[in-house]
Amino acid sequence: MTNPKVGAILLSVITFIYLILMTNQAITLIQVDNPIAKIMGFALFGLPAVGIWSIIRELKFGLQVEALAKEVREQDLWPRFELELRPSGRPIRSSAEKVFAEYAEKAEKAPDDWHSWFNLSLAYDASGDSRRARASMRTAIAFRHKSS
Repeated sequence: MTNPKVGAILLSVITFIYLILMTNQAITLIQVDNPIAKIMGFALFGLPAVGIWSIIRELKFGLQVEALAKEVREQDLWPRFELELRPSGRPIRSSAEKVFAEYAEKAEKAPDDWHSWFNLSLAYDASGDSRRARASMRTAIAFRHKSS
């Protein structure tokens, strides 16, 4: 098991324990003979529900990304980015933006190809735009499921 997986599982377990404790606190508040406490108790039930939903959603997303990455590696189609790097190993922004422009153009030319969206996601990530990287990866996942 890789370090990111161990970290994700550990954080999920810790969050799940927190959600159990939060649910217990909600039940305790509901049992108090005070209307404000009861309202707060019922409101607290929403937090565990949202928490469990978000954990499941993120774990599912991670597994789907891992499956796509494995497939890309097996097909030997992993993109090779020519990036100038800082001493820390992070790409220089101007270099990443050039790579991003190249992969954005490829995605525009093949909008239904999940490979182009996967590569665009990696280019977004290299450019430092993680929000768009995740959105592009979700698009790649959707197109991959359509094609199978």
